[in-house]
Amino acid sequence: MITRRQFLTGLGAGVALGGGLGGYAFAVEPRFRLVVTEYDLPTPRWTHPQPLRIVALADIHACEPWMPADRIRAIVDEANALQGDVIVVLGDFAAGLGQLKSGPVPAAEWGRALAGLSAPLGVYAIPGNHDWWTHIDEVTDALSGAGISVFQNRAVRLEKPAPFWLAGTDSMIAHPLGHGRFRGEDDIPGTLAQIKDDAPAVLMAHEPDLFVDVPDRFAVTLSGHTHGGQVRLPIIGRPVVPSAYGQRFAYGHIQEQGRDLIVSAGLGCSILPVRFGVPPEITVVNLKSAADAEA
Repeated sequence: MITRRQFLTGLGAGVALGGGLGGYAFAVEPRFRLVVTEYDLPTPRWTHPQPLRIVALADIHACEPWMPADRIRAIVDEANALQGDVIVVLGDFAAGLGQLKSGPVPAAEWGRALAGLSAPLGVYAIPGNHDWWTHIDEVTDALSGAGISVFQNRAVRLEKPAPFWLAGTDSMIAHPLGHGRFRGEDDIPGTLAQIKDDAPAVLMAHEPDLFVDVPDRFAVTLSGHTHGGQVRLPIIGRPVVPSAYGQRFAYGHIQEQGRDLIVSAGLGCSILPVRFGVPPEITVVNLKSAADAEA
């Protein structure tokens, strides 16, 4: 796993390489841009003829002035307008810009903003590493108070548009041990054991690095954490990705051994308040039967 110092150094170098565009990366893209990225995902592991539309938010990192409560409310309105069957929020609600002394938005305040999220099958969330590194109880209490179900190594069966399991693990880097080492709170076997039948299953996992241990039982794994590198430069690409696997799980739709992972670029900023070439995004996944897609 990349260390905080390495991430800060590499990300700063990437912004510097942007030259005169640094002001845009600091003041415009992270605060005022918002895109919707949509994936159609036919898979043999979604066995129903009815598709499932998932709207995913990730890495809000609530803080002033880049992610204040009014911006969160605007994102909530945009997410609701996408008309997902279910909304998932993939961790890291807490501010991640401590070194810059940005003003963290209190959990109760961003919780009230997120309370506006609405979908027919409900709204579900998992914690991220920054939530553990700050005040995990405040984060989970704010989510619960907003009517959002918090999953920490948990799975539940939902019945519409067709029966499926929604599962969520906890952070795999919840507890820093120093020298780039961490102890996690994730438990894939324990989560998987709660799935009691052969209905399709969807997994929420904050860090995409967990994907190496995810079995093919899941139709898709949904992750955040990397922010897509936050900076993507022409020719050079993404200078730094906070992953033990480098660029492998940086962003987008990744397929390995017949398994599917989708990594959202997320919404907020971590370490440095910059984004360049990786605008904040809401991710939409349309899970479909492979047989229907071929018809």
